[in-house]
Amino acid sequence: MPLWKVYHPADAFSADDKRELSRRITALYRNLPKFYVGVVFQEVAADSFYVGGEPNGNFVRIWIDHIARTLPTPEMRTWWIGQCDEALAPFVRDRGLDWEFHIDETAFDLWSIQGYRPPLPDSEDEKRWRRENRPSPPTAQ
Repeated sequence: MPLWKVYHPADAFSADDKRELSRRITALYRNLPKFYVGVVFQEVAADSFYVGGEPNGNFVRIWIDHIARTLPTPEMRTWWIGQCDEALAPFVRDRGLDWEFHIDETAFDLWSIQGYRPPLPDSEDEKRWRRENRPSPPTAQ
C-alpha cells in the first residue's frame, strides 16, 4: 500500500492536475492492485508552511508510505527515486515550485485492508486482487 501525502500551496493544483498526478503515481506501481495506491492532497496556507524558519508559499512536501513492497538495495532505491522524480517533474519542478519527498517503509505484516491480510507479493491471490481491483478473502488452500 503506497500512500502519498502531498502538502502544497493553496491553488497549486487544479482538480484536473490532482487527477492526472494521481494517475501518474498509480502507474508507478503497475505490479500492484490499483486500489493499493492512495494519494491525499493537503492544501497549506502560505503563512502555515515554514522552511528554515521562514514562510515558504512555494513549497511542496510529499510523504510517501510504502507497505506492499520495499526497496531493499541501494540500486533499487536510486532507480525508484528517479521514477518518482520523473512522475512529479511536470507538476512541481516544471512549474517552478520548491519540492522534496521522502519514503517510509512499514513492515508488511503490520497491514490490513478492509479486514483482510493482504496476499504475499506476486502470489496468485495478489494477482487476483490486481485483476479484480478489490480486496477479497484468500483462496482456499
